[in-house]
Amino acid sequence: MNKKFNIPVEGMTCASCVARVEKVVGKVEGIKNVSVNFANEKLSFETDKNEIDLNFIAKSLGEYGYKLKIDEAQIPVSTPTEEKSVFAEKSQDDFYQKLKNDFLTSLVFTVPVFLLSMLMDFNWFRQIWFFDTIDTQKILLILSTPVMFIPAKRFFIASWNSLKHFSTDMNTLVAVGTSAAYGYSAFITLFPQNIHHSSQHVYFETAVVIITLILMGRLLENRAKKKSSDAIKKLLQLKPKSAKVLVDGQIQEINIENLKPEQIVVIKPGDKIPADGIIVEGSSSVDESMLTGESNPIEKSVGDKVYAATININGSFNFRITALDSNSVFGKIIKLAEDAQGSKAPIQKLVDKVAGLFVPAVIAFALMTFLVWIIFFPERGFNYALVNFIAVLIVACPCALGLATPTAIMVGTGIGARNGILIKDAESLEIANKISRVIFDKTGTLTHGYPIITDVVSLFSDENYLLQIAATLEMKSEHPIAKAITKYALNKKIELLIVNSFKNFSGFGISGVVDGKPILIGNQKLMQEFSIDESSGLEIYNELQHQAKTTLFVASENQIVGIIAVSDDIKENSKYAISQLKKMKIIPTMLTGDNEITAKVVADKVGIEFYKSQLMPKDKLSFIKEYQKNGEIIAMVGDGINDSPALIQADIGIAIGTGTDVAVESADITLVKGDLFGVVKAINLSKKTVTAIKQNLFWAFIYNLIGIPLAAFGLLNPMIAALAMSLSSVSVISNSLRLRNSKI
Repeated sequence: MNKKFNIPVEGMTCASCVARVEKVVGKVEGIKNVSVNFANEKLSFETDKNEIDLNFIAKSLGEYGYKLKIDEAQIPVSTPTEEKSVFAEKSQDDFYQKLKNDFLTSLVFTVPVFLLSMLMDFNWFRQIWFFDTIDTQKILLILSTPVMFIPAKRFFIASWNSLKHFSTDMNTLVAVGTSAAYGYSAFITLFPQNIHHSSQHVYFETAVVIITLILMGRLLENRAKKKSSDAIKKLLQLKPKSAKVLVDGQIQEINIENLKPEQIVVIKPGDKIPADGIIVEGSSSVDESMLTGESNPIEKSVGDKVYAATININGSFNFRITALDSNSVFGKIIKLAEDAQGSKAPIQKLVDKVAGLFVPAVIAFALMTFLVWIIFFPERGFNYALVNFIAVLIVACPCALGLATPTAIMVGTGIGARNGILIKDAESLEIANKISRVIFDKTGTLTHGYPIITDVVSLFSDENYLLQIAATLEMKSEHPIAKAITKYALNKKIELLIVNSFKNFSGFGISGVVDGKPILIGNQKLMQEFSIDESSGLEIYNELQHQAKTTLFVASENQIVGIIAVSDDIKENSKYAISQLKKMKIIPTMLTGDNEITAKVVADKVGIEFYKSQLMPKDKLSFIKEYQKNGEIIAMVGDGINDSPALIQADIGIAIGTGTDVAVESADITLVKGDLFGVVKAINLSKKTVTAIKQNLFWAFIYNLIGIPLAAFGLLNPMIAALAMSLSSVSVISNSLRLRNSKI
């Protein structure tokens, strides 16, 4: 039997790290099915060996700078997921806290370095400042050194580990740029007499600002990863902590972890169902919206299946457990969400790709510059060659390159926030411009997600009296439809009467005595059960049913007096949003757990040609994977718990802010107002932001392309190189700020 390990790994910073970890671990004898979940920073693999040397694996990964948390691998596989998550969460919190401490340390020292460096360019400041230029440079050295040796240490260690294995990444880019600026500045500060050059300008602010900005970006990225794992945690919290079971005819409350198959569980109104099972006694209405997306409660009676984490509405029943934990439908949803999260490989940033070629090329070019000056122009001296070498590195310093994406993203996400569009991370904003198909859930997404009164038809009395007797009786019921009728009547200022008796017929309707008259409210089957002639309103009843509305007869004193219909109505902007997506050549699609009739009515109303009904969460996931296999970039829009696996699997998950916390945490973009036109705005915002990023990268590189050759030929001293680098940064920031005036 294969053993499966699931172990946290620290130190992964990009998609290439995932491939590297998988490759190293995959080489170990006896290990197979190696997979790295970048979102959760976890390594999983299987082995058929009785024992596996985790220390050897940790040592192998350690050579590349990755830390395998082998202590957490000792947790048995059978341990509940909640308990496992405690260890992983602590590991994530520790790493996040260390990153945060490094960022704050860097920020504290960077602010005075930056301000002092900028102010020294002004005559008025130099006249009131207590120290001369040389002493000021020494102060800057003292302030910059802690940044380079404490917060920046992580970049130099990671860069060294990569270089040992003949590879480069973003860490190398940061390490080379900052060390060149800092090293040169420290040298001319400590040994100014050894630099025979017209300028002895220092670049301490360049080094520390880069370090601080990169640390801030990684801090935000780490926080986004933590929120992704919170989605799974919130799913787990939906399960009840305890359950009431029958033991020798007596009801005992036990911890949910002690439940066993075949036990009989007692469910009362309002209870969460703790496991999958089959009803053996009683009947009720059960809210299964978190599993199916069906807005109306499902009527259950003896022999029907019930599912873990669903909510009992207004009846009582006993059920026999058939599946627990990971074997339950709810457990499988959690597994689907975890798998989708793990399989969603992050897109490698353009900067990372460029860095792989740019860094070694710049280093090689700088070294070549140094050697050319030493060998062919020895009369110029060592110092001149050194200055040109450093000038090449400084003009190639990745300040603008590092700002190109984050500045555009910061402005873009700010615009989104003002428009009620919350974007989780930079990757989501970049990908959204490539979306080819938007998949919508129905309930709570295209529709409001709750029943509202659509038709009140009075046959023999006035409408207000019909609503008065119906709302009075429905006040005694907890059913969502009953609440809709009551709310509708109260909003019309209708005074309710007194109920003398009340009875619920699960799956059919209710009865009672109102104002001394026997009242019956329910479907056609209930009327037939009480031998009431419904022919006077049957034509209207059937017509409303064909419109996918839930329709109720209201009978008073054994005679039909009216008909009330409710429906989960279409949101105001749904149709307009769909039409705009079509204009953008994006295919709108609806996947819902609701029935075929309702699905068709909604699809027709909003203008969606492609739709599928009666789907479980795994079915939605399968459709998304199939579209992705065909090369489509998929956005999934949903609001329910059942949507969370699909939201994670999609290239972009878009949650309705009025939906569940789990859906919001699983998504990449959240529409705070629940307005579907926000989907169109988010895509437009992405297109404008990506255009700005490409323009920024042009400005970032144009200075390098011009400046590096000039520096190599000795025509660009380090101060001018730094000025060119600063101009590229100003160009990038200015271009990003233009986004603020864009309309989406």
